[in-house]
Amino acid sequence: MGAVNIWNAMEVAEGARENGSSAIHSSSLTVDHSLPLPEMSPRLIGLCKDLFKKWSKLDNSHFSVETISGGITNLLLKVSVREANGNVVSVTVRLYGPNTEYVIDRERELQAIGYLSAAGFGAKLLGVFGNGMVQSFINARTLTPSDMRKPKLAAEIAKQLRSFHQVEIPGSKEPQLWIEIFKFFQKASTLTFDEDEKQNKYETISFEEVNAEVIGLKELTGRLDSSVVFAHNDLLSGNLMFNDEEEKLYFIDFEYGSYNYKGFDIGNHFNEYAGYDCDYSLYPSRDEQYHFFRHYLEPEKPLEVSDKDLEALYVETNTYRLASHLYWALWALIQAKMSPIDFDYLGYFFLRYDEYKKQKENCFSLAQYFLSRSRAG
Repeated sequence: MGAVNIWNAMEVAEGARENGSSAIHSSSLTVDHSLPLPEMSPRLIGLCKDLFKKWSKLDNSHFSVETISGGITNLLLKVSVREANGNVVSVTVRLYGPNTEYVIDRERELQAIGYLSAAGFGAKLLGVFGNGMVQSFINARTLTPSDMRKPKLAAEIAKQLRSFHQVEIPGSKEPQLWIEIFKFFQKASTLTFDEDEKQNKYETISFEEVNAEVIGLKELTGRLDSSVVFAHNDLLSGNLMFNDEEEKLYFIDFEYGSYNYKGFDIGNHFNEYAGYDCDYSLYPSRDEQYHFFRHYLEPEKPLEVSDKDLEALYVETNTYRLASHLYWALWALIQAKMSPIDFDYLGYFFLRYDEYKKQKENCFSLAQYFLSRSRAG
């Protein structure tokens, strides 16, 4: 991130302070994402001392650093501090992955975090720095893909997603899905790879075909009456945490959050039942989806949701489920070029795009039948 991004982070910190969030500290320091932990630790400690003045005089031996997880687009670390009075306090440091600004609007993310944490979602934003942020530490375990389909947890996720979708974030309320898909398409369709193997594989993609698919799906979804909400847009198991003792569920990581169609957020979540191996046979059945929809639409009286409302949300979700495949397929091509992370992003494009093609006919038929009945009715 260049100086301009750091300055924006400072402005966002100011804005969040004015919106009643407790003090958000800022530092212009950056920490190299690629350093091994023993080398990174003293820099993270220095960063924490720079951000939080009450720790600035503590000896480094008062701090301990451990890795929580390395997401595809960022690195999460836990810094624990033994304060002068003996209390141990922990914070989470998130380091943005290099080149992730090609696919993530960091300023939008920082702005949203302030409002979302005020509404009780995710960790509290405590500080921002040159290439990351510091948040309160959440004492909970990360869910696995198979956890998400457990009826009790699915109901809780649905209920929280409804509340999440009711948060008001200032600024433009224009849905971002197609804007971002076309932006990704622009970048993804003009890449060149240094490795011959990657270049050859890339050249097998027909971008004319992909473009036609995007336009056709955009037209179809445009005929569905999907309400626009502030959406998470990346509700995979890794962004859901659960404290078993308190039975408390947390949504985390709002990197991709934006105003969007509610059906996209739900369809994208259902696609994530497949897990990192992309086993789409794990996509939820109609009954499992209806269970989720009941708790999303009427958390207090789930059994009173009408068949008409269930069917409408089912059609909407399963049409936008296709958009989720196109979105992440194109995203993966950009990552294949930009990301230093060792992951087969090019292979991931084909996994998502092939699944799109496999499900297209069913999902299109479902939507078209529903639309023709709605018009007739």
